[in-house]
Amino acid sequence: MDSVSHLVRLARLQAILDKRCLLAGATVMDVPPQGEGKAHFHVLLDGACTLELSDRRIELQPGDVVLLPRGTPHRIRTAGAGQEQGVVETPGGAFSTIRSRAGESVIDLFCGHYSFGPGAGAMLFRSLPDPLRVSFAESGEANENVRMLSAIMRREAQNDGPGTAAILSALCNALLAMVLRKSNGRLAETALWTAAHDERIRAVIDEVFRDPGADWPIARLAQAAAMSRATFIRHFSHSTGMTVGAFLTHIRLMTAAELLADTELTVASVAAEVGYRSESAFSRAFRMATGSTPARFRRNLEHTA
Repeated sequence: MDSVSHLVRLARLQAILDKRCLLAGATVMDVPPQGEGKAHFHVLLDGACTLELSDRRIELQPGDVVLLPRGTPHRIRTAGAGQEQGVVETPGGAFSTIRSRAGESVIDLFCGHYSFGPGAGAMLFRSLPDPLRVSFAESGEANENVRMLSAIMRREAQNDGPGTAAILSALCNALLAMVLRKSNGRLAETALWTAAHDERIRAVIDEVFRDPGADWPIARLAQAAAMSRATFIRHFSHSTGMTVGAFLTHIRLMTAAELLADTELTVASVAAEVGYRSESAFSRAFRMATGSTPARFRRNLEHTA
């Protein structure tokens, strides 16, 4: 299994399409914060709008996807003359439809959220840039894939019949996988450790995913990438936006969270499985990443099951 597919599986995500926004000009829509373990996403199909955060504005064009991993509150604004207007929400079977109080729509925007647990999912979303904007508006295979995905999403949204919620959820998970694999050099504004554009670095990442508990000194990783040690360190940081050590820790602890959730292995055995030589060192690292000891993490999962 490739690393992005592995990540999506580890994260145990649930994608929910909350709203389809068909907004006219001069409209303002406030989006409240998501709770813990949830991340906003937006997919703009048609038109142009602005996503406003407390410290920045992001201009969105058709084919843009924005992910807000911390569930930060924000505002969607459309340009237009006259006094700004609010929106009206109409509930539907699978999602709500949001329209401006007056005027014909100038944008078609899907708004939803990803829900994830306190383990691997939380670690993944904390490691992503916030906000993360990826543009699929360029020509090429990525654009065609998203164009087809968007067409199916729109068709399902129009039908809003039996199975629509399940289909849209699966499509939104597919969309996240497309976002996670886009490289910094082409479609994303910020380096993604999930989307190294150097094929040699990607091959090394896949190797680590296949056996996170192995001994992975930098010399071995550099050899797998057919680079010198110094060149590998430089290329890895440039391609992923993180250090080799941080990457190894992410993968090992995300794998550990899955083992704690799905197996009856002792904490010491889980530590050994993911490459820690001592249970205490593993417990310290796991607590720093999740805010919980491995034993408490497992107990909490059992109580919520």
